[in-house]
Amino acid sequence: MGLSRSGYYKWLKRKGTLNRYENSRVLLSNMIKEYHNNHKSWGYRHIAAEIRKDTGWIFSDNLCHKCCKALKIHSKARKLPYSKSGEESIKYPNMIWKDWNTTRPFEKIVTDTTIFYNHNKQYDLTLYIDVFNNEIVAYDLADGKHGANTANHIRALKKLLKVKIKRGYKDLETIVHSDQGIIYSSMVFANTHKDYNIKRSMSRAGTPTDNPIIEALNGWIKEEMAVDFDLYKTNNVHKAVRDYIKYYNNERLAYALQYKSPVQYRTELSFN
Repeated sequence: MGLSRSGYYKWLKRKGTLNRYENSRVLLSNMIKEYHNNHKSWGYRHIAAEIRKDTGWIFSDNLCHKCCKALKIHSKARKLPYSKSGEESIKYPNMIWKDWNTTRPFEKIVTDTTIFYNHNKQYDLTLYIDVFNNEIVAYDLADGKHGANTANHIRALKKLLKVKIKRGYKDLETIVHSDQGIIYSSMVFANTHKDYNIKRSMSRAGTPTDNPIIEALNGWIKEEMAVDFDLYKTNNVHKAVRDYIKYYNNERLAYALQYKSPVQYRTELSFN
């Protein structure tokens, strides 16, 4: 093996003994066990920080983690299940998946709630927009609850269903796409539309780009209402919103609709 005689006898002499690095790890492991027994909720980073503070030893969190794994030590604190950003909703998968092409009204509807302030008072504006012509087919305005106003959402949904019936689309399938908000995921929301041939679709968690149409519209809709309809200063917020939506649907020309308003674009294609 090419080993010198003296080297062999040195190895033989120290055989079965620990070197200084192994001795240090044993001491650290004993210290970790002591700290864990006293504080079972601590993770390896917390244990490492406390040992460094109390002893002045210099070692990495990674070494402490390796020792904890070898000792089968881990925090006993209750942990929430990890959910990776971008995962699809288990309840309603993303049925759109970047396919925003439509052939008729009420084929794909997007919805969301936007928040704004008027005279230091918060309001929630829930919109339902038809992807076919970007028409606001239903909305509801209510005192703000950070988008979690159940009554606001249900009223807006009922208006959508009423318009769907009135315009003759009740028997045709409609995909309603939303984020994974608590109201959209609730049973009361699902039960409200269960008899109206509605299929649900949801963006992946933490992925607003899965609903780009309404995310893009929300911003400049509020900007236009603020600049042209005095949204943030008016004493009649409901009238300002109502007047703007009437203007938006019937008068505002859109580049994406060949410089036609949403209603004009729809009616010229002979749709109700």
